[in-house]
Amino acid sequence: QVQLVESGGGLVQAGGSLRLSCAASGNIFIANTVAWYRQAPGKQRELVAAIASDGTPNYVDSVKGRFTISRGNAKNPVYLQMNSLKPEDTAVYYCYEKVLIGIKTYDYWGQGTQVTVSS
Repeated sequence: QVQLVESGGGLVQAGGSLRLSCAASGNIFIANTVAWYRQAPGKQRELVAAIASDGTPNYVDSVKGRFTISRGNAKNPVYLQMNSLKPEDTAVYYCYEKVLIGIKTYDYWGQGTQVTVSS
């Protein structure tokens, strides 16, 4: 079992920056895919950014040019640098990793960290 814990969220003014981190504990493995999702009040959870095993990052259109996802090590698998934040970025942000063990894949989620952007 893997536990993921996010940190780095908080309250920031529009135009500001935050850096989210994700820490892993338990049975730690090198993740195949790492990603950040977010969920705003009344909305479905959406993929913000992801990096697959080939290292290519992908972003939702609304954050392109402002957010940067990066991979870390097994204990800190993924980061999200968020610049030029907008009020519409307000949401709970979740880190995610997909781990391949043998022929099976396992999905792990953090509990989320709140990001609030004031106008």
